[in-house]
Amino acid sequence: MVTIQVDNLIDFVGDVFSHADSSSEESRRIATYLTTANLTGHDSHGVIRVPVYIRWKKMGSVVPNQTPEVVVDTPSLAVVDGKFGYGQTVAPVAVKLGIEKCKKAGLAAVALRNAGHIGRVGDWAEMAAAEGLVSVHFVNAAGSLLVAPFGGVEKRLSTAPYCVGIPRQGQDPIVLDFATSTVAEGKVLVASRGGKKLPVAALVDSDGSLSEDPHVLYGPYTPDGPRDHTKGTGAIRAFGEHKGSGLAFICELLGGALSGTGATAPDRRFANGMLAFYVDPKVIDPANFFDGEISRYVDFIRETKPIAGTDRVLIPGDPERKTRAERTKNGIPLPDDTWAAIVNTAREVGVSEVSIQRATS
Repeated sequence: MVTIQVDNLIDFVGDVFSHADSSSEESRRIATYLTTANLTGHDSHGVIRVPVYIRWKKMGSVVPNQTPEVVVDTPSLAVVDGKFGYGQTVAPVAVKLGIEKCKKAGLAAVALRNAGHIGRVGDWAEMAAAEGLVSVHFVNAAGSLLVAPFGGVEKRLSTAPYCVGIPRQGQDPIVLDFATSTVAEGKVLVASRGGKKLPVAALVDSDGSLSEDPHVLYGPYTPDGPRDHTKGTGAIRAFGEHKGSGLAFICELLGGALSGTGATAPDRRFANGMLAFYVDPKVIDPANFFDGEISRYVDFIRETKPIAGTDRVLIPGDPERKTRAERTKNGIPLPDDTWAAIVNTAREVGVSEVSIQRATS
C-alpha cells in the first residue's frame, strides 16, 4: 500500500493530464475531482480512473478542452451537450446552469448529454447544496454494458447512478449517492488491483453462478494491465433484486434516453447522460419548516438503537465525512497495483521520473 498526501496527488495527477493535451486548468480540475473522490472514500471514482481516462482519450472516446453547448434553453429547463469532453469540465457547466435557473424560477431541470465520465455524482449534488438547493440526479453511461437486470445473466444496464443532495443550514449537506448495481464498476476495478474485495455474490456469470471474482467481469488480466469489461463472461448484479434493477432501468430512460445520450447499448460510444432537477427550499417553504424538520429527523434516526455489531446508526454522508477527515490528515492510501498502473500511465504520456518521485515524497 502506498500513501500519498492530498496536494501531492493532485499535483501529480494534474501533471499526467497536462501531458495528455488538457489545458492546465482542465488538468487541475480533473485531478482535484478525482482526488476528492478518494478523500471521501469513493476510491472507485478516484485516481484509479487515471489509466482509464487516458486510454479513452487515446481512443478518441473523450476529447480534452471541450466547451459544452447549450442546445435547449428556456427559463426553467436546459439541455447541455458535453460534446464528449471530460466530465469534470462539462458537468460543472450544466450544474451551474441548473443552479442559476433554479434561483430565478424556484425549480429547474437540466439534461446533460454526451459527457465524458462525470465521476462521483455526489460532487454535483454538493455543488447545488452549497447554493442552498435540493437536487436529484438520474445518470446513465451509454456504451457501458456492465449490469445484468433482475432475473438475467447478460449485461444490459450501466451502473446507472442515482443521487440526491439536501442542503442544511450551517452543516454539511445530506448526500445520497449510489450506483444501482450491487457495486460500482470502479469497485470491481479496485478489487482487481489489490484493493477491497467485492461483497459475496456481487457478480453473476453466464451460467448463473454467483461470484465475487473480478475475472468474471474482466476476463484474464495482468496486475498492472488494462481492464476490459467486454472480455468477461459475466456481469455485475443489480442491487436490491427487482427494485434496484427497476431504478437502473429508469436511470437509463431519464439520464440516457431523455437527455439525448441514449440508453446503454452494445458498441455505443461511452458517454454519461444526466437528468437533474433543482428545487429552491426558500421558494417551496417560505416559513423555513424544512431545515428544522431535517434536524429533528436526523436526530430521530441517529438515536435508533443499533443492531448487534454496529456502533451507531448513520445517515447518508456520515462515512464520507469521517473518511475525508482521516485522509486529509494522513494521506490517501492506494494499493500497490493501483499506484503501479497510474505510474505506468504517467510514463506513457511523458511525465518525468522527478515528478513521479515527488508524488510519494
